[in-house]
Amino acid sequence: MTLSTHVLDTSLGEPAPGVPVRLEWQHDDGWVEIAAGTTDSDGRLRDWVPADMWHAGTYRLVFDTAARSAFFPEVSVLFFVAEPSRHHHVPLLLSPYGYTTYRGS
Repeated sequence: MTLSTHVLDTSLGEPAPGVPVRLEWQHDDGWVEIAAGTTDSDGRLRDWVPADMWHAGTYRLVFDTAARSAFFPEVSVLFFVAEPSRHHHVPLLLSPYGYTTYRGS
């Protein structure tokens, strides 16, 4: 299993297509980018992390939200993977002056 994300623009009540997202892994020497992509027409990004790069550890999703929110031009979400064999879904609910995230299914 691996990682997926979904960006929803709550001010419009619809998915956010075209949002650049990168995934970084915390290594002894700092953060290492292991995947990058852009959300599809449904605001989703899936099957984008190389299987050999997905293992237990601390990760950071970085959403380039500048085109959608002048107040939050970038959103970073840190999370820890204890069971890399399980699928992880980390969505972002974005509004002009706030955001929310959670572990989805």
